[in-house]
Amino acid sequence: MGKTITTYLIESDPKGPQYVYISNSLCKMYVVPRSNLTILNEREELHKPAFYILLGEDEDTKPKAYIGETENFKERVKDHDNKKKFWQKALVFVSKDEDITKADVQYLEYKAIALAKNTNTYVLNENKQIPKAPNMSEPQQDAMDIFFEDVKFLASFVGCNLFDTIEAKEQHLFFISGRKCDAKGFYNSTGFTVLKGSVVAKDTVASLQWKDKRNRLVNEYCSIQDDKLVMNSDKTFSSPSSAADFCTGSSVNGWNVWKDSEGKTLANIYREQI
Repeated sequence: MGKTITTYLIESDPKGPQYVYISNSLCKMYVVPRSNLTILNEREELHKPAFYILLGEDEDTKPKAYIGETENFKERVKDHDNKKKFWQKALVFVSKDEDITKADVQYLEYKAIALAKNTNTYVLNENKQIPKAPNMSEPQQDAMDIFFEDVKFLASFVGCNLFDTIEAKEQHLFFISGRKCDAKGFYNSTGFTVLKGSVVAKDTVASLQWKDKRNRLVNEYCSIQDDKLVMNSDKTFSSPSSAADFCTGSSVNGWNVWKDSEGKTLANIYREQI
């Protein structure tokens, strides 16, 4: 079933401040670049309780995020502007029709931090603890669970995969072996995802052009288990070939070397359908 998403560019700039919402949904997301914080003066709904995410690129191998809640985002972000250097933009979530409460945004923060630490796609070193869930009535909690589903969808819609979870059993799996690697993963619209538990090659051939970056990724995503280099979490790569290069430590054509359980290559499955 499809969805209708409305995006409004506040200053007619596709890279500037905007807000996004789903038809027939209460959740409304503001995208606020750090360079455009002055728009907060004009937006009364951002002077009220809100759930928010600060996004940045402070790490070599992963993007960085900070997840928070506040009774007044305009006032809270002043402190973040002074004290947090890493972030470039904020995603701020409010209700379209009626104000959400302090307990509501505390509950959203609780759910968001727990899920984001589990997905492990962003560095969250400034969210040191998972907060406790606030006391809420059952109907209020149910309403915020629905609201949080829209939070996840809208964050993903603007390219933030902080909450994206992977159900490998629902995917068409592909495998690669050789050079002491034994890895599996799947291909979809976000790229090629190598799954947790995959064994990757310990060494990297000298000719691999992104050898240094691969070594950093290995340090971030892998650990030695029974003398094998094993993935501790899932990792999505931009292409099947970069995923295959990472797993084998060499330069290979991912479309040809990733094969499913029947021996069909990724190219057989996806390119021959065109």
